Amino acid sequence: MAETLGPRARHRPWPVPDAPWVMAQTWLDLLFAHWPVPVEALRPRVPPALPIDTFGGEAWIGVVPFRMSGARPRLAPPLPWLSAFPELNVRTYVTLDDKPGVYFFSLDAGNPVAVAAARVWAHLCYFSADMAVQPDGDWVHYASRRTHAGAPPAELIASYRPTGPAAPAPTGSLADWLTSRYCLYAADRGGRIYRLEIDHAPWPLQPAEATFQVNTMAEAAGVRLPDRPPLLHFSRRLDMRAWWPRRVS
Repeated sequence: MAETLGPRARHRPWPVPDAPWVMAQTWLDLLFAHWPVPVEALRPRVPPALPIDTFGGEAWIGVVPFRMSGARPRLAPPLPWLSAFPELNVRTYVTLDDKPGVYFFSLDAGNPVAVAAARVWAHLCYFSADMAVQPDGDWVHYASRRTHAGAPPAELIASYRPTGPAAPAPTGSLADWLTSRYCLYAADRGGRIYRLEIDHAPWPLQPAEATFQVNTMAEAAGVRLPDRPPLLHFSRRLDMRAWWPRRVS
């Protein structure tokens, strides 16, 4: 029987899976940087079985740097040398069977063991990278350079900070649409689609500012970002739980 989540389940658009969760993580000092892009710019790069979501007639691509902490399997404690590391993802938004979720073009991480495990366990396109995160007051200085053998080169050098108080995104807003996603989608080498259910409280979002000295993350995925400032949100901390991936297509 699934673990009871109490009030935390009320914000979800569907119930948590009827099975025990298998992985817990904490996400820290996270920046959502989002740009609108035409659907046709993403369609060749997203599996055909996954319909791309739009808001205001546009698809959205996100570059999301953060720090991972407390990553652990169920019933096991976090291991200091494995459970905490920087992570950086490039993502868009899809819906399958009325379940809105996230599709990742890439996930770079500063822990090669975690990269290898996630590529096998979750069918996600994780890549090894040299990464450094330096807090400086409210600012977070973030640097990542992909080192994964055979992967397209990708780099991010950015600084960001929150500029206002934290609050859940208003229901129906673009921020809510971008962040209220309780599953991930991935495809294996044969094109089969998997859904990985996750659970967490509503995102405590803060307005943010950021400077990008280098950002080739979307370009490495074959997507050109528009020449306009991104929509920015910051979150200091969010705890999450994940379930085993299940094949859905």
